[in-house]
Amino acid sequence: MSATMETLEQMQYLTFFIGAEEYAISILKVKEILEFDTLTRVPQTPAFIRGVINLRGRVVPVIDLAVRFGLGDSQITRRTCIVIVEVELEGEPAVMGVMADAVSQVIELRPDEIEEPPSFGTRVRTDHLLGMGRAGKKFVLLLDIDQVLSSEELTTVSLVAEESAAASVTEGDQSDPTEGAVSGDEAPAV
Repeated sequence: MSATMETLEQMQYLTFFIGAEEYAISILKVKEILEFDTLTRVPQTPAFIRGVINLRGRVVPVIDLAVRFGLGDSQITRRTCIVIVEVELEGEPAVMGVMADAVSQVIELRPDEIEEPPSFGTRVRTDHLLGMGRAGKKFVLLLDIDQVLSSEELTTVSLVAEESAAASVTEGDQSDPTEGAVSGDEAPAV
């Protein structure tokens, strides 16, 4: 067992589906789960960046893992949701959304219920996996969400969020600076 596997004591994982495959992320990385809503597309971004959302005034990029794993675009259904996760970007925390076809459940796994990822047969690169968790008669792919995107791609995602935030601020500043101004002898409208 690798050092990574030894550090995994009984842990909780949020499981979700992308297509017919069930994946899991450490519950410690999950901040919240949102119902899928409107995304704002950002031009000239990688295909796996589906767009950005406004999360309480904060620009959060949304990643389509199906595209990232080479499965094609996720189809939006009533069960589609966005899992908000916190990842490490150059040593700093970064918040992003991950599209899921459906969230399943929270499971607990002991280290002896986690197998090393196979070197073949999955659409996910093995360095993106912490292992394969045994869940009854099947396996769940345990994603290392910090490794799912390379640091270069995470930097792209971070820049998208920053540029989108800057653009929304700039758009608000493009109005006539005298519009809404009040002269000294006028009372402001209430």
